[in-house]
Amino acid sequence: MPESLLAGERFRIGYALAPRSVSSFIQDSLIVYAEKRGVDLIPIDLEKPLIEQGPFDSVFHKLYDEGWKKQLEEFSLENPTTIIVDPIESIEKLHNRVSMLDAVRQLNIENLEIPLQAFVDSNESLQDGIANQGMKFPLIAKAVIANATADAHQMSLVLNRDGLNGIKTPIVLQEFVNHGGVIFKVYVAGDHVKCVKRKSLGDITEEKLGNSENLIPFSLISYFADNEQSDESLAKLMEATVMPPSTFVNEVSKQLRRALKLHLFNFDMIRDSIDGNRYLIIDINYFPGYAKVPEYEQMLTHCFLDLAHQKCSKETANFDHGANSNGHKVDN
Repeated sequence: MPESLLAGERFRIGYALAPRSVSSFIQDSLIVYAEKRGVDLIPIDLEKPLIEQGPFDSVFHKLYDEGWKKQLEEFSLENPTTIIVDPIESIEKLHNRVSMLDAVRQLNIENLEIPLQAFVDSNESLQDGIANQGMKFPLIAKAVIANATADAHQMSLVLNRDGLNGIKTPIVLQEFVNHGGVIFKVYVAGDHVKCVKRKSLGDITEEKLGNSENLIPFSLISYFADNEQSDESLAKLMEATVMPPSTFVNEVSKQLRRALKLHLFNFDMIRDSIDGNRYLIIDINYFPGYAKVPEYEQMLTHCFLDLAHQKCSKETANFDHGANSNGHKVDN
């Protein structure tokens, strides 16, 4: 993988992000690191038509409205070799938790699953939805729409059937799997992958199920399921947790990227406390906050350089096709 472009070459990336997303992606350290390797990161002015800006070799974006979608289509028609990261139709699949994990089912990877889950569109069908899927308590209640809004991140832990009375539908219910209080967050940028450990909800025992409230919002869950941990005990937990094999993580990331048709995303993966060989993907997010990942500058810049070479290949193919077409003779 080349560390930079050839001398004198520059790869221009235009980025279109909402103000709240800029700091989680575009930091001075990334700008400097990329610039030294021939990549220029250029903010797209959202007050002006995209078609009037550029030239760009690639466009990175995290906007989804119809107006922006139309601008991308017009820009792509005028600039067919510019690489759009990523297609809106691929991104939209991750905005619905009913279909979000469908891509995982397409993967041919042993020991990888998704939790049992059910979409429930009315309070009257809550019990049936759980029974039909064979789900057991506790459950996690998640909003159907998964995007950057505050409501999309509101989740609750449902401990028993009485807890269902506090649920508002439509909702996605996902079976909770004990996973040792640690979640693996896997960040993907093209062919480049980083896996990090993060604190998660602790294991829930049968005893706790029988001596707890019925429904607990995640925002109030700090006192439940061993989540009141000292900094020292948390550090020991993280140190003792073995990372998944890198070959496994890389293969999951590669197959998932192809299934999703996306360059930029992360997924949350847990390891079953009972069966240490069983992994489950519980959530997938588009264009996450890469800046929190160690050495994210190198990871993203390598992705940029891969795209630069991809664009060069597209332009060469287009040139060769045009030359062949112009030089083709028709025999009478």
